[in-house]
Amino acid sequence: MYPIPAIDIIEGKCVRLTQGDYTQQKTYNEDPLEVAKAYEAHGLQRLHLVDLDGAKAKRIVNHKVLERIASRTSLQIDFGGGLKSDEDLRIAFDSGAKQVTGGTVAVKAPEVFESWLQRFGPERIILGSDVKAGKIAISGWQEQSDLELFPFLESYLKKGVRYTICTDVSKDGLLEGTALQLYKDIRTEFPELQLIASGGITSMDELEQLREIGCYGAIIGKAIYEERISLTELEQFVA
Repeated sequence: MYPIPAIDIIEGKCVRLTQGDYTQQKTYNEDPLEVAKAYEAHGLQRLHLVDLDGAKAKRIVNHKVLERIASRTSLQIDFGGGLKSDEDLRIAFDSGAKQVTGGTVAVKAPEVFESWLQRFGPERIILGSDVKAGKIAISGWQEQSDLELFPFLESYLKKGVRYTICTDVSKDGLLEGTALQLYKDIRTEFPELQLIASGGITSMDELEQLREIGCYGAIIGKAIYEERISLTELEQFVA
């Protein structure tokens, strides 16, 4: 299982929100590249980079940050936040993203998301399946759809999706633990899906449990910044 550190960007800086609330914002570092290099130095191979300005603006905004990290590290970057159009996708891939995550577009413009799957292949397109009270949350978690999680996943599996990042919004940023039972249920129902767990991961013990469940990856954000999980521990986990 890949431990995947997250860098969330607002105005070019590393921030974290609590439960996706833009009014509960904390800046941790002015330089995302510095943070990314530290991850790389500790043997981490992947990075989840989120353009929070883009999520709000409904278009890619912080592609220069993506380009800077991609060109100066060897990290495999999954980029998300505000990707709505073919042009957004072109900019993301041209800027160095290895994969992109689409959540809102998969709900509001499924024909666009499906065309991405067909053109770029399921290895490069990740389905964002963020969930709040059992329903898919979109638009940077500012909006809740009427779609329930399991039927949503099932419909996109049939369309060729192989990877999904599932965040339990109620857990995100609280450092109170992750939704282990939810991920167990997804793995049981959809064993062929490469599941990336996200939201609330607070301890190395949780990472071990997610690995035992069979998750493909686990995204860690605030726990690293708040030193609940050290980069040395993650380095040993990878080794």
